[in-house]
Amino acid sequence: CIRAERAMMSELRGAADLILDTSDWSIHDIRSLIYREFGRDAGHEPVMNVSLVSFGYKHGAPFGADLLFDVRFLPNPHFDPDLRPLTGLDEPVREFLRQKTDFQELVTRLADLLRFLLPRYQQENRSYLTIGIGCTGGQHRSVASVEALAAQLGEASWTVRVKHRDLERSKS
Repeated sequence: CIRAERAMMSELRGAADLILDTSDWSIHDIRSLIYREFGRDAGHEPVMNVSLVSFGYKHGAPFGADLLFDVRFLPNPHFDPDLRPLTGLDEPVREFLRQKTDFQELVTRLADLLRFLLPRYQQENRSYLTIGIGCTGGQHRSVASVEALAAQLGEASWTVRVKHRDLERSKS
């Protein structure tokens, strides 16, 4: 079968610009070469798409998330009647959380961790990385955390896609 395949491919092989013998290559070596030679920005390392997803644990963790962080240890704005109808996109909720030392430290530490991890994932030719941040309902703490973290990563020149998966659920 191999001889027959080689015979069938001989004409194509003669017309090829590049012949790769991947017999001794790892999947990482192959992927790296394919991205460099044939990717959108041939000759450059691929850009990794980073997605930050806020979610509520009561609705389940996001499918396909690579990393998950639980922020339910933070004080819950849900228990403040003035903040309950708001979300982590609203300034009063953000201000409530910013006043908490743990919130500020969480964002700083997660941003530091991700600034360490993201280049290493990219070096492994990951084309995307999805990071889930969850609280109970996905309305307050996780939303504010994702927004603050996205700002930190943006300052570090990462392009981040933000999705608040359960925000609409909390309004119904």
